[in-house]
Amino acid sequence: MKGFVPPDPETSVSTYQFAVVYVPRRSRNRFSANCVQLKDSAELALAEADPEKKYFAARVMGPSKSSEGQYLYYLAEWLE
Repeated sequence: MKGFVPPDPETSVSTYQFAVVYVPRRSRNRFSANCVQLKDSAELALAEADPEKKYFAARVMGPSKSSEGQYLYYLAEWLE
């Protein structure tokens, strides 16, 4: 994925996690940390998603710090 920073195998700073993500449309592949609500499981993320209000369940990787100093999460997959 272009712009994707792979996780460091020697640390656990950036990891794959389940989340509910607020996005205007699902065409984006990275999200600001303030748009991501981390969840303990895929089932919980799916239960708390609300597509009508633009909250979608996803598996994300992060956090990663951008060159502008923002914390970002990258989309691994949308959960259906």
